[in-house]
Amino acid sequence: MLEEIFCWNLPAGAPGPLHQCLFSGLARQEVGRSGPLGSGLPRPRNGRAGSWASGDADHSRALGRWCVCRPVCSSARRPSAILILALRDGFYEVMLLLGYRTQQAFHALLRKKNKGANASALEKEIGPEQFPVNEHYFGLVNFGNTCYCNSVLQALYFCRPFREKVLAYKSQPRKKESLLTCLADLFHSIATQKKKVGVIPPKKFITRLRKENELFDNYMQQDAHEFLNYLLNTIADILQEERKQEKQNGRLPNGNIDTENNHSTPDPTWVHEIFQGTLTNETRCLTCETISSKDEDFLDLSVDVEQNTSITHCLRGFSNTETLCSEYKYYCEECRSKQEAHKRMKVKKLPMILALHLKRFKYMDQLHRYTKLSYRVVFPLELRLFNTSGDATNPDRMYDLVAVVVHCGSGPNRGHYIAIVKSHDFWLLFDDDIVEKIDAQAIEEFYGLTSDISKNSESGYILFYQSRD
Repeated sequence: MLEEIFCWNLPAGAPGPLHQCLFSGLARQEVGRSGPLGSGLPRPRNGRAGSWASGDADHSRALGRWCVCRPVCSSARRPSAILILALRDGFYEVMLLLGYRTQQAFHALLRKKNKGANASALEKEIGPEQFPVNEHYFGLVNFGNTCYCNSVLQALYFCRPFREKVLAYKSQPRKKESLLTCLADLFHSIATQKKKVGVIPPKKFITRLRKENELFDNYMQQDAHEFLNYLLNTIADILQEERKQEKQNGRLPNGNIDTENNHSTPDPTWVHEIFQGTLTNETRCLTCETISSKDEDFLDLSVDVEQNTSITHCLRGFSNTETLCSEYKYYCEECRSKQEAHKRMKVKKLPMILALHLKRFKYMDQLHRYTKLSYRVVFPLELRLFNTSGDATNPDRMYDLVAVVVHCGSGPNRGHYIAIVKSHDFWLLFDDDIVEKIDAQAIEEFYGLTSDISKNSESGYILFYQSRD
């Protein structure tokens, strides 16, 4: 059974059944910047995310806007998705298309109709004289809630050191297919396009991703940070395994195999050279004053968020001192007993590109689910990490914001993801297959909300800062 219920201009309190859908993970369809659940559909251009109904049933009805209810789907893996298209001719009409193939075919028609107009408008807005040489701006087709993937890929593409390494990998002798080869093919396809702007389907990459990890082998919304973490670690593992094989085959210059310690730490890869930093966990015994420390490498930093604050403040809070006492006392090796202690975490070594994950999703016991913290957190275009790290080599390092992955919605498994990137001297917004030029001031719209109430918001989720050094 598959049933759809549509409501328009319903009075507050009007009855309406609630259903759960395995595709969205919530009772009522939520819509972000680009339409229902990251479907890749363009949102109404005359309004922001609020132009679509969102939130719970009562809130949607009170707003008197479109709302959609779904029953339980028989299988999230069986591609039977719902496509809703808002057409603007002074009013919104809702069309229902059942079946994933039908959805994809309709998407293709929609893109064919709008791609040229969107692309030409972007080229005109940038201007032929200002358009960067050898640069290309291509949107990515959404293959069924793959906006989490598209947004991260766009952000990484405009992290220039990462892009250059991936393209250099493409030029190496052909290797067996992996997630990295598929990524290299995608980046190469974008970089070598004859046109300056357009749309590319990342089908090969998505297919490989779903084949390698069952977490992504469905049409449900996924967490962009989880995908970023998986992608970077997978690429690093592939590079280390290839280097190991080359050593064993004697193809590397040193060509020596470490026979004394087969469990030694693998050599760092270019992923580590770009993204890896080092944390130091220091614990000081308050009895004997002995300090013990332990280093830990990271590819991205997850920081807690607070209302009406800044990313600099969040980073300082990351290094706050914690007192270990009562049942949480620290076992001191010198005292040979549990003692009260001070514990703090600090950044010992800063990376070339600092990826900051804002912990916007918090588990609420009373709701028995995760909810979004739409707090307003300011992230500046220039970030000076003075007094926020213990980096002995360069404690006053300057970073420039180069990309932001934005979450639109109210929960981790629902909503939509977009990417904002800096290319040369201007900013672009990538919304799946739609690319727009935006003003730098518009980035303030993605700081979050000043209200403590958890609601739909378009807020920065992953920040990419590149060092000037």
